[in-house]
Amino acid sequence: MKKQARKHGGGVSRQHGRSRFEKIVFIGLHFAIIVFCVWLVHGNGITKLGLLFGTTWQFADPQRANIALGCAVFYWLRHNITIFYLLKREIKWSEVFGLLAFMAVFEIGFVLIAGGIIRGYAIPIGWLDMLGFTGVIVGAYLNSFSEIERKWWKKDPTNKGHCYTQGLFKHAMHINYFGDVVLFTGWALLTANLWALALPALMLYMFIFMHIPALDRYLTKRYGKEFETYAEHTKKLIPFIY
Repeated sequence: MKKQARKHGGGVSRQHGRSRFEKIVFIGLHFAIIVFCVWLVHGNGITKLGLLFGTTWQFADPQRANIALGCAVFYWLRHNITIFYLLKREIKWSEVFGLLAFMAVFEIGFVLIAGGIIRGYAIPIGWLDMLGFTGVIVGAYLNSFSEIERKWWKKDPTNKGHCYTQGLFKHAMHINYFGDVVLFTGWALLTANLWALALPALMLYMFIFMHIPALDRYLTKRYGKEFETYAEHTKKLIPFIY
């Protein structure tokens, strides 16, 4: 049971492994999604795609389509850092293709929604967009830098076998997950469609009721009393709130 607990936590494998080929395929196919988004926005792809469905599509808000595309490129760059620098655990093919399907849906979907395919008109950049830009940057910082700090800490041999509770993780046990929620909330705001907020809401639900409970069980078995003490004195996901 203990061996199994070390392998699985938070809905993914926690066993260390290189998974080099899986990682290369993951990043490569994610890049293909980005190329498809570029084709939609700059290669007249939206018109050609519309013809396949027997209709005429065009971006009524090309400025926002480009903003959504920029967010997708930014997210792909951050994904590279996560996969090739931060991630030490193995990646299963089920995780690769499951996440790729998720990424394709929201990255392409956000480009289409932001571009005004549904509403049919452009919306000027306003204060909500400034909030959205801030959310994307702050969210990426919370997610990536928290894990970079942890990686630096774990390089010290004296920290081997201990639970990391410093840096941004002293504000919330799963501050990296919270960073993703903030990033996707900002990204959704930039589409100027409130229905897009359903994505970060779904992510928040899955973190609270699926990933975090599973990960906490894994960490409890791995670090024991050290993690339990940390959990007793630290918010779980949202600093100062939960």
